[in-house]
Amino acid sequence: MMRQTGHHFLQIPGPSSVPGRVLRAISAQTMDHRGPDFAKVGMQALNGLKTIFKTEQNVIIYPSSGTGAWEAALVNTLSPGDRVLMFETGHFATLWKQIAEKLKLKAEFIEGDWRGGADPDLIEAYLAEDTAHEIKAVCVVHNETSTGSVSPIAAIRKAIDNAGHPALFLVDTISGLASIDYNHDEWGVDVTVSGSQKGLMLPPGLSFNAVSEKAMAANKTAGLSRSYWDWADMVGPNKNGYFPYTPSTNLLYGLNEAIDMLQEEGLENVFSRHQRHGRATRAAVRALGLEVLCSKQGQESGVLTAVLMPEGHSADQFRAKTLEHYNMSLGNGLSKVADRVFRIGHLGDFNDLMLMATLAGVEMGLKKADVPHKAGGISAAMESLHGVNK
Repeated sequence: MMRQTGHHFLQIPGPSSVPGRVLRAISAQTMDHRGPDFAKVGMQALNGLKTIFKTEQNVIIYPSSGTGAWEAALVNTLSPGDRVLMFETGHFATLWKQIAEKLKLKAEFIEGDWRGGADPDLIEAYLAEDTAHEIKAVCVVHNETSTGSVSPIAAIRKAIDNAGHPALFLVDTISGLASIDYNHDEWGVDVTVSGSQKGLMLPPGLSFNAVSEKAMAANKTAGLSRSYWDWADMVGPNKNGYFPYTPSTNLLYGLNEAIDMLQEEGLENVFSRHQRHGRATRAAVRALGLEVLCSKQGQESGVLTAVLMPEGHSADQFRAKTLEHYNMSLGNGLSKVADRVFRIGHLGDFNDLMLMATLAGVEMGLKKADVPHKAGGISAAMESLHGVNK
């Protein structure tokens, strides 16, 4: 097999490419995680994450994937048999529901069409019917990675309040954190779930729970079994920068570097950049004569764009041709949209020129795979970028 020149374009919606600064930080020698020098590393990470989640409350760091943080959010707040309301925004909302069911929770889905975020009005109406307040938590995915749709978290908080319902509010922003605006405290979220491998620009391996006082109180009475995930075991050592078990020391070095990079750019600038790239990508897709999966205006993601293939054409075949000929990985369609959708990631340490190269690769891949499309995607993206810059 002939060697491909140039670097690989990793344009899936996470894990995102890891910047050189973060790689170099991770490569530092491992230190004693019980020693005094590590306390500085731990405190820097814990306090730095609070600025990213926009919270004054506890942030728990786990050496795990985001799936672990999903489970932690549930087992620390709920008891067997509790009713949990969830909204079907896509593949990852469905996976979270499956975890809840495995934990013997009664997970109830509000059905969605996978083309937009969670609907606050439907959530409010569902909760209003629960006059006995049997529903103990509302769980919503903020940025649904399978569809490129964003749920209006502040509006859902208002819907819960309008219904006069005491349910806990749990939000997954695994792919949204540090890419699109998120405010744990202001939006009244009780547990926010996230991970290291998306907007935080790290390899997979760290996950997080940001925890409100209400959720921390629920931890004291929750009846689901837990050990590794127990917040109560974490908060004591965390006060001094330590952990109750061996942490992912080198990933914490990288986390601190990544947070420094985000703060140097400015979070609002980070969010603006992602929105610009999302708009430009959607402009390119539509100019090509293709359809964006997210159909609800204002709920399109700045993290990724999911694209529907023309009828009769395979998204996976197109992706394979693009990888083979242009050394670029695009995200695949998942479960309900498998082989019908491909996903363009535009997140993390990413700029305008990288976006244009990505979109050129998409257009060349469409041609190589004989997928019917129009010309002009690149021009439409450039016009979008220039218009936003004026």
